[in-house]
Amino acid sequence: MSEVVKNRPRYGVMRLIDATGYRLPLAGIVSILHRISGMLMFLLLPFILFLLDKSVTSEVSFSELQALTSGVFVKSVILALVWAFLHHFCAGIRHLIMDLHYGLDKHSARKSAVSVLAVSITLAALVALKLFGVF
Repeated sequence: MSEVVKNRPRYGVMRLIDATGYRLPLAGIVSILHRISGMLMFLLLPFILFLLDKSVTSEVSFSELQALTSGVFVKSVILALVWAFLHHFCAGIRHLIMDLHYGLDKHSARKSAVSVLAVSITLAALVALKLFGVF
């Protein structure tokens, strides 16, 4: 009897490495990205407030801010923040619509997840082109 108890699978104990073995549907990936984008915006809030403070203090500090944000790394951080905002906004609208019990079936959830990714990535790409001086 004790051998049966020892060989039973343990339920409820999951490590982070175990999560890599699961294949999530696209709606699940969008939901996780929604959480990640919210966390990214929250963590970068001091950076945003610093940029805002530097931009409105004086003309000299605005010039310093322009010099600071001309680097590729800072532009990449700003682009990540813009993507986080756009994705969080689009996915938030999707979640609000789903809270009204629309689009809950598998086919509609997949279509709305694809549209959230398409819209957020397209808008972020347009901002990236503007940010990096293409137009």
